[in-house]
Amino acid sequence: MNYSRFARRTRWIFIPLLLAVAWTAAAQTYTVTDLGTLGGSSSGARAINATGKITGYAFSSSTQSNAFLYAGGRMINLRSLGGTTAVGLAINSSGQVAGYSTLSDGSYRGFISSKGKLTSVGTLGGNYSDAEGMNDSGQVTGASATASGATHPFLYSNGVLTDLGTLGNNNNGWWNTGTAVNNAGEVVGWSYDAQGNFLGFLWSSGQMQSLGTLGGAWSQAFAINDLGQITGQAYIKNDIGADAFLYDGGVMQDLGTITSPTGGNGQYASGLGINSSGVVVGESTYQKNGQSIVYHAFIYSNGKMQDLNRLIPAGSGWVLTTAYAINGSGQIVGYGTHNKQQRAFLLTPQ
Repeated sequence: MNYSRFARRTRWIFIPLLLAVAWTAAAQTYTVTDLGTLGGSSSGARAINATGKITGYAFSSSTQSNAFLYAGGRMINLRSLGGTTAVGLAINSSGQVAGYSTLSDGSYRGFISSKGKLTSVGTLGGNYSDAEGMNDSGQVTGASATASGATHPFLYSNGVLTDLGTLGNNNNGWWNTGTAVNNAGEVVGWSYDAQGNFLGFLWSSGQMQSLGTLGGAWSQAFAINDLGQITGQAYIKNDIGADAFLYDGGVMQDLGTITSPTGGNGQYASGLGINSSGVVVGESTYQKNGQSIVYHAFIYSNGKMQDLNRLIPAGSGWVLTTAYAINGSGQIVGYGTHNKQQRAFLLTPQ
């Protein structure tokens, strides 16, 4: 975060100039916490609430990955719905977790937790669902298979699953999903239109509308805050790349991509999380040494996108790959590698 501020006006010109230089130099930095695992080899954090509780996934053995709740410096195993895989994708102010899990037969179900117990949200008639976003009242959104074999976004509220429809797609092979829901019950995600293009959408008051693109053919929305600000990824003109965006008041702002340490911009970036102040976090790519593609976590604040790897202590052993969420206090969670081991991280502003 950039703490540059206009210096207070005084009759002395040199004082505000010196203050402005000092504030600009004091860029926000972070400490990094490795959240560990449940006994296995790797973990990843996907969401954080206002009080710093975190959810995600962690391996407990070489074949079992479970959802977790991280609170008070401890990782609590939420287990699964009977299968070998479970991931917490959202957490609300009450500490409820939503995500997806496999069943013993290998099929997938979205779940919501209550007092440490996972409960399936059901489906829209098919044999698949996931839960990707949740608000403070316990409303959940995600994707579910319908009885006809299509995959549609849903809103789960008071035990009832509502099909949100699509942007015009009626092809069973095309994926349509909700990714986040705010406290007003507004849902974002992406859906295919009748022409076969996937587009980020906002569903509000029973209506789904496309968010558009940045000049290309496609877009996806990943997060929304309580002010209705949305972030995600949208393709640029001629579809030569895709940038992170901030959608606010009906306008999609191009946030660009991060700049590589050797110069030049990346080709793809996605805004994955947004807090109540409109600060965006996500991931961006660039080519390392002009060849291999590298993913780095970013933060966008005060009109500037920064590589989070440049805002943590040098020599930490971390490579921050993806930042998934940021809370109102500026704490950020995601995953990366710590001493070459994949780990969930928590960044805390210094």
